[in-house]
Amino acid sequence: MFDTIRIIGKQFRLPGELYSYDTITNGNINTTYRVTYRHEDGSTKAYIFQRVNTVVFSDPVKIMRNIDLVTSYIRNKYPNERTLHFHHTADGRNYVLGEGESFWRVMNWVDSITFDTCDDLAVIAATGEAFGHFQNQLSDFDGAQLYETIPDFHNTKKRLDTLFEHVAQDPCGRVKEVMPEVEYLSSVRLKAGELSVRYANGEFPVRVTHNDTKSNNVLFDRMTKMPIVVIDLDTVMPGMAMYDFGDAVRFIANTAAEDEPDVNRVYFDTAKFRAFCKGYIGEVGSSLTQQELDSLVLAAFSITVELSARFLDDYITGDKYFKTHYPQHNLVRTRCQLALAQDILRKKEELKWIVQETAKEAAVQ
Repeated sequence: MFDTIRIIGKQFRLPGELYSYDTITNGNINTTYRVTYRHEDGSTKAYIFQRVNTVVFSDPVKIMRNIDLVTSYIRNKYPNERTLHFHHTADGRNYVLGEGESFWRVMNWVDSITFDTCDDLAVIAATGEAFGHFQNQLSDFDGAQLYETIPDFHNTKKRLDTLFEHVAQDPCGRVKEVMPEVEYLSSVRLKAGELSVRYANGEFPVRVTHNDTKSNNVLFDRMTKMPIVVIDLDTVMPGMAMYDFGDAVRFIANTAAEDEPDVNRVYFDTAKFRAFCKGYIGEVGSSLTQQELDSLVLAAFSITVELSARFLDDYITGDKYFKTHYPQHNLVRTRCQLALAQDILRKKEELKWIVQETAKEAAVQ
């Protein structure tokens, strides 16, 4: 691997000599290394080398084009702010092909910390601020320039339609085990798919969206715990701003792990929701339409249902997509997300009130 990394680094014209590397285990898709180079004066500089998973991302060139457009735009518009910096080869590409057609990219290492889970409401608010700021940075970027690298990635209606097609086919004979889950999803099918239909009908603006707004996709300063930059731009595509919000609170405000087997431990934490709202709406609220603001809570419900449908669909078709660690892992994930969706629905009026009050506070600041 040392020789492979050295060859990749030369193609990206990195100064100095390769000194060391170590594997970063965070992340389930790409293979990531922290690589250090030593310069003639004895100083060192670290980089992130990533081998992109071309099974998950079948057209990584399009992904890197999207990333190049977005990061270049942010860098030019906000020259004094930290942005992700991907290195380029002599012929201007921000990727290289390695041995066996492996696909590599290199970016600067940022000394920072991340939070997989967090109970600190100040950090949660800062996470909302980071994703809101990212949305603002790209508010006047022409999203039509971007490839839709995963078509219909957050098309909840289509995800549910696919699930019920597979329920009817029952390819693995598992549907009989999951009838309560199927019946619940059937009962909320129209509500969960509503925003996707309205977006397709042009009722919401097309935004540049991140599409993986987990708290661990924000880098924070180690000392101040303030956000530095949003990372993991592989799924940056045109989409609905509300779904970035909804996916973030689905992850952050869940009191349990995504695969918690005891659904009695799963509920939606309104204090964490309020904290994220404060950061996110405080940053981006003035640029969202009233329809978008009014749809934030429904988006949280919809995307939670969408994920549960994806887990259930994978279970009844033989566990081919999500990595599982035991036979009913996807079913456990399904039940956890459904419990969370049900709690969001129970609390929807309180959550809507929080959004409204936060938007009013942001407007007078």
